[in-house]
Amino acid sequence: MKWLDKLERRFGRLGIPNLMLYIVVTVAAVFIGDVIFSVQGTSLSGYLALFTQAAMHGQFWRFITFIFVPPTTSIISLFFFLYFYYFLGSTLEQVWGTFRFNLYYLVGIIGAIIAAFFTGFGTSTYLNLSLFLAFAFLFPDHEILLFFFLPIKMKYLAYVDWILFAIQLIFGDWPTRAAIIASLTNFFLFFGGDLIRFIQNERRYGAQRRNFRREMKKNQDRYW
Repeated sequence: MKWLDKLERRFGRLGIPNLMLYIVVTVAAVFIGDVIFSVQGTSLSGYLALFTQAAMHGQFWRFITFIFVPPTTSIISLFFFLYFYYFLGSTLEQVWGTFRFNLYYLVGIIGAIIAAFFTGFGTSTYLNLSLFLAFAFLFPDHEILLFFFLPIKMKYLAYVDWILFAIQLIFGDWPTRAAIIASLTNFFLFFGGDLIRFIQNERRYGAQRRNFRREMKKNQDRYW
């Protein structure tokens, strides 16, 4: 993509290497902080989460710190979550380079912030999911162990996510729809052109296969 090449030549030096490592370590630290603060009946995550009303009334740090809020209160679930997304993020950085991965994540953050103005609350759920979708698009046949024993290719998990998105877009309210679209801005910005070409190629190949089957049937009918 030419626009990415231009941005990288101009701002490439601003990239932060090993960004996902810093993020997962900070999320783990916040989790520990939550455990410590819980003794006092409060929560560190509560001071970091993105509540748009609070952020607009002077607590500007929430526009960034929400990405460090742990997605679960289970230490076991958190371990696997952090390991999985570190693997996704570090792999994407190796493939794209530091600057492009940073840009992808930054656009995802901006999208999540925009989504928060529709829902009143910001979450990193779709931001993290955009990492998964990017990885699945680049490595569709990569296998992971679902439930730790069932091998499944990334593309099939991505298909399930897209189906769930479609259901939410059709049956969800307008804030939900806006949040989904805004939060996945980075994916469509980076892969929109490739996705359109993929769909066009699939339709073209599908038409060719149908034409081939029709010709075969005609030949069979003439033979018999």
